[in-house]
Amino acid sequence: MTTDPEYSMKAICRYLKRNHVVSLCTMSSDELWCASCFYLFDMESMGLILMSEPHTRHGKQALVNPQVAGTISAQTKNIALIQGIQYTGQLHLLSGEDEQNAREKYVQRFPVARLTSAPLWRLSFDEIKMTDNKLGFGKKFYWLRDNA
Repeated sequence: MTTDPEYSMKAICRYLKRNHVVSLCTMSSDELWCASCFYLFDMESMGLILMSEPHTRHGKQALVNPQVAGTISAQTKNIALIQGIQYTGQLHLLSGEDEQNAREKYVQRFPVARLTSAPLWRLSFDEIKMTDNKLGFGKKFYWLRDNA
């Protein structure tokens, strides 16, 4: 475990900026569901911007219960190169000016998104654990939102 929060934050942010697909797990009543979504990392809010319809299974569940968990990882066969993130957070549908500002940034990252009017969501991280075997087997970084 790294004890330097600034170094952990930098490592986590670098990884989130380099990737673009998140595994998102939602729950409502006693039903679990997972989905993969393209994301834009928003360092200011320490969260992700996602595009998805509210009528999807994960969208319906998030509207009832915004608490989510998931992973972000690349595929590699070499155990020494494994990197990935596990997280918990809150998923909320954006509206108004927040949605407009997020959409401008999102379509810059994913120009094809201009072709759809699907709503945007903000996934606000509460907790992140990152594994980075490139720095040594089992190397971990942690981040926790102050008010989580």
